[in-house]
Amino acid sequence: MSAKRKVGVLVSGRGSNLKSLIEACADVNYPAEIVIVISNVASAGGLTHASNAHIPTKVIPHKSYASRETFDEAIDAALRDAGVELVCEAGFMRIHSEAFVRKWQGRIINIHPSLLPAFKGTHVHEQALTAGVKMSGCTVHFVAAEVDSGPIIAQSAVPVLDGDTPDTLAARVLEEEHKLYPLALKLVIEGRVRF
Repeated sequence: MSAKRKVGVLVSGRGSNLKSLIEACADVNYPAEIVIVISNVASAGGLTHASNAHIPTKVIPHKSYASRETFDEAIDAALRDAGVELVCEAGFMRIHSEAFVRKWQGRIINIHPSLLPAFKGTHVHEQALTAGVKMSGCTVHFVAAEVDSGPIIAQSAVPVLDGDTPDTLAARVLEEEHKLYPLALKLVIEGRVRF
């Protein structure tokens, strides 16, 4: 087995997708290791998951920076200092500057809780229920300058059931996210998907 690729994960919240990536990386045959977890929120649950797994963490509060560009420069510096080769966004609730996206193009991926290109942005499960779709799901995609619009790496679908609420649908989609994200990262590392 060749050396594992060094991955940095960006989180803003509870970090359940980060936890699934940490579990995948614990397998000796998985081709990645998480070398840093960065959050813009000091209280993010994802930081606890990282600490519990003895992964270095860094908090970079976006409010401490005058612009999106200077905030992204701080994120970029922290990723490079850690030797990161690939970036995974796992519930990172900030939109990147074009310069940052260009710098990491083809090496930064995100997970989104809908079958893109449907239902971009936030309140995704409400959007799906309002539209009356019979299937929803999640998408792992390369990050592009336009939000939730980069090339798709992998998708997983779930049925939308009668009586679903945004919360019940979100829970069903999240279960799929936890399986799909480690798989998609592996596909990218193994060169089976390219930007």
